[in-house]
Amino acid sequence: MEQKEPLLSGTRWEKEFEEPIRAHWKDSGMFAFREGRKPVFSIDTPPPYVNAPVHIGHAVTYTIMDMIARYKRMRGFEVLFPLGLDRNGLPIEVAAEKKFNVSMSATPREEFLKLCEKMLEESSSESIDVFYKLGHSYNSWIRDDKAGGMYYTDSPSYRALTQSTFIGLWNKGLIYPDEKVNNYCPHCRTTIADSEIDYREAPTDFYHIKFRVKETAETVIIATTRPELLMTCAMIIYNPNDAKYAHLNGRTAVIPLFHKEVPLKPHPYAKMESGSGLVMMCSFGDYTDIRFFREAGLKPVIAIKEDGTMNENAGFLAGLPVKEARKRVVEELERHDLLDKVQKISHKIPICERSKTPVEFISLPEYYVKQLDFKEEMLDIAKKTKFFAPKSRQILLDWINALSMDWAISRKRYYATEIPLWYCKNCLQPIVPPKGKYYRPWKERPPVKKCPRCENIEFTPEERVFDTWFDSSISPLYILRYLENPKFFHNSVPCSLRPQGKEIVRTWLYYSLLRAHQLTGNPIFDNIWIHYHVLDERGIKMSKSLGNVINPHEIVGRFGAEPFRIWCALEGNITEGDIKCSLDRIEAGSKFLTKLWNVARFISMFPKPKAEGELQEIDKWILKELNKLIELTRNNYDEFNFNRPAQEIRHFIWETLASHYLELIKRRAYNHDGKFAKGQQEAAISTLYHVLEKVLLLLSPIGCFSTHKIYGDIWKADIESQPFPKPDKKASSWRIPFTTEDLMQLNGRIWKHKKDKGLSLKAPVKKLVVRRKFKPIAHEIISTHHVQSLKYGSRFHMTLGDAEHKKK
Repeated sequence: MEQKEPLLSGTRWEKEFEEPIRAHWKDSGMFAFREGRKPVFSIDTPPPYVNAPVHIGHAVTYTIMDMIARYKRMRGFEVLFPLGLDRNGLPIEVAAEKKFNVSMSATPREEFLKLCEKMLEESSSESIDVFYKLGHSYNSWIRDDKAGGMYYTDSPSYRALTQSTFIGLWNKGLIYPDEKVNNYCPHCRTTIADSEIDYREAPTDFYHIKFRVKETAETVIIATTRPELLMTCAMIIYNPNDAKYAHLNGRTAVIPLFHKEVPLKPHPYAKMESGSGLVMMCSFGDYTDIRFFREAGLKPVIAIKEDGTMNENAGFLAGLPVKEARKRVVEELERHDLLDKVQKISHKIPICERSKTPVEFISLPEYYVKQLDFKEEMLDIAKKTKFFAPKSRQILLDWINALSMDWAISRKRYYATEIPLWYCKNCLQPIVPPKGKYYRPWKERPPVKKCPRCENIEFTPEERVFDTWFDSSISPLYILRYLENPKFFHNSVPCSLRPQGKEIVRTWLYYSLLRAHQLTGNPIFDNIWIHYHVLDERGIKMSKSLGNVINPHEIVGRFGAEPFRIWCALEGNITEGDIKCSLDRIEAGSKFLTKLWNVARFISMFPKPKAEGELQEIDKWILKELNKLIELTRNNYDEFNFNRPAQEIRHFIWETLASHYLELIKRRAYNHDGKFAKGQQEAAISTLYHVLEKVLLLLSPIGCFSTHKIYGDIWKADIESQPFPKPDKKASSWRIPFTTEDLMQLNGRIWKHKKDKGLSLKAPVKKLVVRRKFKPIAHEIISTHHVQSLKYGSRFHMTLGDAEHKKK
């Protein structure tokens, strides 16, 4: 059987191969979602913010999501894998304020909305571009609100669904208005949920202030980090076990500067080791204050306005920003000799996750979704839903257990979905519209002519919008066409997979589970895949200030997408912990691709035999090894783990196939001297093609470019349309007398012995003694290692021939 020119040109994988492949995928529409043909596997892809640059973490995690989609297609599923772009909420507004140097609160609503829209239009399509270059197989790269199309979270159809879900919850009695103390960001000028709060340790002044006890005129010291809230103090407490303050029970303290009288009482919230042991409970310095006021039934005095300045309750501090008010009250305390000392401490401060501004606690009227009533049901859903990795479930359980109040969903912002309500000007009856339409109450009349209660014809529009997570949490309902196509939704729910980062478990994941359960009564996800972070090569979080940020565009430009995809899978299982990004290790992916390319190129030199031929024992060995690899890969891919299969596939190609099997059957495949029967030669070549084809199929979800190119050039078909390999029962039943480790050790010892003697690998072996288990592959051992006499014994022995084959 004569050799021919290889079907693969060149001696290495080139990044220039990628663009024609990308264009083919896009132009052919092969990844489009087609309803009704196959069982659906749906992926609720996280919509990235369009105005934020795609960082290396996005590139890695979205690429792994693409691997999942590609694998599931090969397993026979119709994969719903849409790309959404998040264009809603506070990040968009903050970006518009920065870009156009305006303040939302000082800009007319319609004008500010136009600025947001202009900013979004001008923002680059960097997200789409980098994902396209990385070979992601989303259903469509064209914006289309139908299933599978690229969607925007600020589109009329998306916002209409958000409003419809609100109306559904309203009709179920799960929405209610109330005035409660809430987290408030003075910079963003809006209420924020507990899930939108971060914490930072900061050096803080701890002010030890002199209070007077009214009944005894004695001075007591109370330490606080918030002296600007002195006037809001409602009680001073001490620990019941603190004997030195027991005499103060039932007495009265006089607030310095403000001359307000408050009771002194024992309470376990006071910690004997903190400050002086006396604690002033004010409204509100922290969450402990809030809980205390609720439990004690105290009426709060709010001293901070929505703009972050002190109000009329603050007396001489009125009108000052919080920081200036703190400075001013400290000056007054010092002037009146009421400040004992100032202590420097490290203090944990709650901050807005968006603006990083310290959070205040203000009482405001808001709309709430009932969630405390659903804690047990949510815990049950969290326990029953499959998590990858399972340890991430605890993040959700801890969050649910920590919930202490219902979810405030109204916000005083502009660029978000409007709350679809109007109010009768006469009787204040809320007007709730029917589902299905996108409503903008601030610029349109309600869908009724008169109030159903009092028949008044004048209405006041609701001007607030929804919390951005109220929008984002409907993504699984949106992609599964809830309300729009009830039949499709019924047949496709639950959504097969929610992939996301661990930092938004308490927001996007929790709220999605809550909303869907409240609306449908069922869990919305079958599987939840939680990933950790991508760090720099030293294990440090990437940031601009440290100069260690890696731009995925630069990686693709330098190495191409394929080495990056290989690295994504090889580097580690990102559901188990953080992974480190190293350019050297990404570049190493190119070396593996070159190895794969040259193995495939070598095989493609042989004409494909029409018959399988007469399988030899060594052929059965490699086929059985391939069978094990297929089984391992399927099992791990099914659990969304691409790390272990990638490592095993690389080892199989580089070591098992190239270093051992190819070397052992090379002379039989060439058969230049005609020593092998035609059936034996055919078996070698057909096994090579079979193994290569199956390995390419196994690697295809990870290395989609290289496998597409190699498979297409050799088999003249799209690898994406081929089924994923199944284990071969026949191969599984073969009994091979030697193990893979046995064979590799034998070859390795022979090669090392020759190398140590300075001989080429073609140097003859005068005599070789091996274990009898190798007898079925005696021909391969003799031909590969140029053995003149092969014997069998209990111990390995090797005698080299003449020294004519010294390395040159």
